[in-house]
Amino acid sequence: FKVLERVGDVAYKCDLPEELSRVHNTFHVFDLKKCHADEPLAVPLDGLHLDDKLHFVEAQGELMNREVKWLKQSRIPLVKVR
Repeated sequence: FKVLERVGDVAYKCDLPEELSRVHNTFHVFDLKKCHADEPLAVPLDGLHLDDKLHFVEAQGELMNREVKWLKQSRIPLVKVR
């Protein structure tokens, strides 16, 4: 997102799209990263659907495969959907 202005020594105000109007647009410098976006890897915001509490609204898909990978004490569920 485009940086609009610097707020103090450690914060910046960003230009957020209308879909993110409920998100506060001022961020601490530690929350920001320089973006070298590769267009094929960028996720378009118009493809995301958010409800009024900014939770993702997901469409139902067909479950193709499911497995669980174990990493020491953690388990990681892997799900393939179509």
